[in-house]
Amino acid sequence: MPNTIDHIKRSLTGGGAPSSDFDLNPEITLPSGRILRSAAVLVPLIWQNDEWHVILTMRSSALKHHPGQIAFPGGKQDDGDSTLIETALREAEEEIGLPRECVEILGSMASHETVTGFVVTPIVGVLRTDFDVCPESGEVAEVFSVPLTFLADNKNFEIQSRRWRGKRRYYYVVPYGPYYIWGATARMLRAFADTLAT
Repeated sequence: MPNTIDHIKRSLTGGGAPSSDFDLNPEITLPSGRILRSAAVLVPLIWQNDEWHVILTMRSSALKHHPGQIAFPGGKQDDGDSTLIETALREAEEEIGLPRECVEILGSMASHETVTGFVVTPIVGVLRTDFDVCPESGEVAEVFSVPLTFLADNKNFEIQSRRWRGKRRYYYVVPYGPYYIWGATARMLRAFADTLAT
């Protein structure tokens, strides 16, 4: 993927269309006037083994919400966060020990609405230096990375379904080795792949 970083920067200026956990379920009508909480995640790119990778986390199995799921480092916007970029960088520092000064922000993707009532903005950044991974033990069970070339290939994404609140709900998955990446994270990765394809 020649000039990958420059290509990503150019692709992110296009904005893209917002996504949601309900994209594959058009029969679900979302209530108008619903109140969504702001959140941000960092999509960290790191150079490893002669190619770009995306850093992801596996959430602790002890967590009340989404235990054991694959996620980007990130979370809800706190009152002290002046921007969503600050939210993403703060959360990445807290969750995986990534110093914010190591990250060059390339841009942001269109927002993603989750079934849990958040509107999440993915912030894409590139790591310019290595760092010592330090998972926050109460939240993060594992930190790993996936080659960007794998995630940029739409053929690696699948659509699966399960029963949810009495109805069948469809969602994206992008399995990678032992990791089952699904739901909001897979949907945002699919949106990233679509962005890179433009």
